[in-house]
Amino acid sequence: MSKVFVSFDYENDRHYKFLMGAWDKNPRFNFTFRDGSSQEIKSWDIGRVKAALTQKINAATYTLVIVGRYANQRHRDSVAIGYKNWINFEVARSKLANNRIVAVKLDRSFTSPDELLGVGASWAQSFGEAQIMKALSNA
Repeated sequence: MSKVFVSFDYENDRHYKFLMGAWDKNPRFNFTFRDGSSQEIKSWDIGRVKAALTQKINAATYTLVIVGRYANQRHRDSVAIGYKNWINFEVARSKLANNRIVAVKLDRSFTSPDELLGVGASWAQSFGEAQIMKALSNA
């Protein structure tokens, strides 16, 4: 079983990541994954957050990007992050780690993170167990 780092907007989309954990625990679902993403990092120090995220990303085989409404919105700390926001940082680090990248848009109208463009990501057509499993297996 491969490790999956889940990149998502914690403030707005965390319930989707938590739903995947519920799928994993539910015997009626054929969804299994070892979550390699970071739990909420309890630090305001951007350097510490970047180091913790990088460690989790480097330990993963896949990065699953959940593209919600605010996935490409500029973060107030974008200069310190070095990217428009944390999702863009995570995708850039995932590329450096040679992770296979899978993405799913929660709505077709949502803008993909800049760093996700042109990386050859495998896309899930919707946020559902079968679609995400298929995209992970095709990555």
